[in-house]
Amino acid sequence: MVRGAGTLLNVVTVLVGSGAGLLLGHRLPTRTRDVVTDALGLVTLLAAALSAADVLDRRLAQAVGSGAPVLIVLASLLVGGIVGSLLRIEDRLAAAGGALQSWLTRGRGVGEGDAGGGHEQRDRFVQGFLTASLVFCVGPLAVLGPINDGLGRGIDQLALKSTLDGFAAIAFASSFGLGVAASAITVAVVQGGFTVLGVVLGDVLPAAHVSALTATGGLLLVGIALRLLRVRQVPVADLLPALLVAPLLTQLVVVLR
Repeated sequence: MVRGAGTLLNVVTVLVGSGAGLLLGHRLPTRTRDVVTDALGLVTLLAAALSAADVLDRRLAQAVGSGAPVLIVLASLLVGGIVGSLLRIEDRLAAAGGALQSWLTRGRGVGEGDAGGGHEQRDRFVQGFLTASLVFCVGPLAVLGPINDGLGRGIDQLALKSTLDGFAAIAFASSFGLGVAASAITVAVVQGGFTVLGVVLGDVLPAAHVSALTATGGLLLVGIALRLLRVRQVPVADLLPALLVAPLLTQLVVVLR
């Protein structure tokens, strides 16, 4: 299997799912689309709980001590959130979504009377791009899958993720529209980067470090679920650096222990 094939498969399923969602979305009433989004939020919350449960992993506790895993996740979110907010990752990602929307829709024209509708369309595009990009790229499979792909261990994990993302893209696109399809670019860039990392660095993450990363990613998924359920617009993108901080802090604790 050619390395990188898993990410390519993921991009294709996102595009196909988005296309199906766009066709289906026009045939669904707003109430039905809202229910679909709520259901996706609940499922994301379930996935978040399963990932966050890795904070109880025995191998992590053995490596850093029984009382340290929760503190590592907490510190990772705090440090990652500070770094992400200073870098304004959420704002930059939103701006990227707005720029993509303008590029994809230019030439179609928006008259003066359509200015309000154009603004609403842009906001919907950005929301779809942001939400789909975060859901598709924050989960542990978005990190571990392409790394394993880069190591030449196969695309089993990314095949599973691609299937899930395809169905999620249908639900997202039926609610948010074209912005969901644009998130395929984010998937290609992020997972492609981790694939290259797997090729260059090899298997550098011990089991304890993976558990810390997975637990931290689970809490980020909780933030995504809250956004989908319209409970609170948690700036999840600003917390993304926590995924890098978690294994680094784990290694620091292992060394100091």
